[in-house]
Amino acid sequence: MRAEDAERVQVVASGKRRDIVVEHRFIMPISDGALAELHLHLEGSIEPGTLCEIDASLTEEQVRERYRFTTFSGFLDAYKWVVMRLNRPEDYALAARRLTRHAHLEVNLSVGVMFLRKLDARAIVEAVRRELPECPLIFDAVRQFGGEAAIPVAELAAEFGAGFGVGGDETAAPLAEFRDAIAIQPDRFYPHAGETSNAQNVWEALELGARRIGHGIRSIDDPALCRELRVRGVPLEISLTSNVKTGAVASYEAHPLRRLFDLGVPVTLNTDDPAMFGTTLEREYEIARRTFGFSDAEMETIQRNGFAYRRRD
Repeated sequence: MRAEDAERVQVVASGKRRDIVVEHRFIMPISDGALAELHLHLEGSIEPGTLCEIDASLTEEQVRERYRFTTFSGFLDAYKWVVMRLNRPEDYALAARRLTRHAHLEVNLSVGVMFLRKLDARAIVEAVRRELPECPLIFDAVRQFGGEAAIPVAELAAEFGAGFGVGGDETAAPLAEFRDAIAIQPDRFYPHAGETSNAQNVWEALELGARRIGHGIRSIDDPALCRELRVRGVPLEISLTSNVKTGAVASYEAHPLRRLFDLGVPVTLNTDDPAMFGTTLEREYEIARRTFGFSDAEMETIQRNGFAYRRRD
């Protein structure tokens, strides 16, 4: 194995730190190792070099520095810093073009931010669609902006046949404030919930008809909720490195992925914001396998979930 094909990742087990070697490969029997990703934000996928192409005033080191954070609020600040540099449909098209190496994607777009900034959201979506014609899209509203601001986001999602999501700071407003937006196409609701708050936030998402839950890791705190997710077949979109780097969990070992899986909760693996978190989908699978001791059969179950719960519209 070449040095460039592996990296060391520090995990915590029984209160002690140890290193694991993560190989940048993933070999599974399904579809020649193909992986599907259900939770990826286009704006968070922009590598430093690409962002410098979009904004020539930046250096790659400046971008890398902004991609360093240790809290969820620090991540939100960095995310906002990135989106403020995306002003034209061509900027989003370039970001989308750099994603074409991934074949089985769903992509989230921060359409709520586009409306707030008075950008031409329709032209941006059309530009992204030209680059990713087969890729299902989810248009995210922002919790901090409130339910009324989410309605045009949901309307545009319906126009383009996209899903509707709610992201941002989930402590800022209850999902019930977004009922009118959700009602525009209630069968295409894909919110973030239970990432940095609590299990009740996931219950609320379920009661409003969520088809999948972005993150949802605090479900582990409520056995009845885990049973409900299993019975309804509502999967969690798990992003290990994201949760560690935002401080949502203290370490890889502290992550509830293994416990959720053992309780029968449907789980998938995702990168969330791969450039900002310095990860890839293959890396997330390898970290899961090595950290939690998943067998090949268990890893294949997670892998198949990615395809089973991917939208077909």
